Amino acid sequence: MGGTHSFKVDARNEHVKIYVNGEIVPRKDAKISVFDSGFLLGDGMWESFRFHKGKLAFVKEHMERLNENAKALDIRLHMSDEQIIEAVYSTVRANNMTSDVHIRMIVSRGLKATPFQNPRVNIGNPTLVIIPEYKVTTGADDPLNLYTVHVRRGQPDVMDPKLHPLSKMNCILACIQVNAAGADEGLMLDPHGFVAACNSTSFFIVKNGEVWTSTGKYCLHGVTRGNIIQLCKENSIDVFEKDFSLIDVYSADESFVTGTFGGVKPVSHVDGRIIGDGNRGPVTKRLGQLYHQLLEDECA
Repeated sequence: MGGTHSFKVDARNEHVKIYVNGEIVPRKDAKISVFDSGFLLGDGMWESFRFHKGKLAFVKEHMERLNENAKALDIRLHMSDEQIIEAVYSTVRANNMTSDVHIRMIVSRGLKATPFQNPRVNIGNPTLVIIPEYKVTTGADDPLNLYTVHVRRGQPDVMDPKLHPLSKMNCILACIQVNAAGADEGLMLDPHGFVAACNSTSFFIVKNGEVWTSTGKYCLHGVTRGNIIQLCKENSIDVFEKDFSLIDVYSADESFVTGTFGGVKPVSHVDGRIIGDGNRGPVTKRLGQLYHQLLEDECA
């Protein structure tokens, strides 16, 4: 698989142990009920973590996002932040993992008495699953080819794009279109036609030394996105969260995307247009270096 989530295949992942509702079991034994809300309805949320040099990177920000989603979806977590974090550490310890690990946490509303959408038929506590994998990105310096898809980030009164729901159908439809176009990832617009984000990463452009990203109204609360914005402010790089359209993208000097797994990755093409000279630009390179140092300091 290419793109922002390209990774080296690691045979150890076939034998990882996974946390399922308080038990840490071999991958082949990790199961949930067919009456689970996540399976039946996509009723739940997800969070991701990067485990680097024995430490969860930016765990405070990731837990704030998890709690924000739980509150919005009215999923009442039966564990404290400290207990959830300890569950993650227990899982990586059970796997003897030390670094280069990507973790996906799944929280569903839990079991249902019958297959029906109303939370009133739920019984018991939420389901918590923690899946750690050995994951090292490949082609970190290879620029990405993006394609603008017809699927848009929706209005918050339909499906708030800041949420992390288990149902990712709009992004999956974007991926289908991207795959057919032979691109790496989909660039998604907001309901007004302005650039919002990519299907699984945050999107930035560089124009005349300034860094632009969307207003944030129609994209996830990206932890890496927030770190990049803060790094710009701390290092005298002008950064703006603003509306901009595809004409601004096509004429940009540089472009890059950010995410928990891939960090900072350059963009070479959008809809067949070459961005800048098609290579990692100086601002993208500098921000990549600053982010790498921030990660090292965070996990020192």
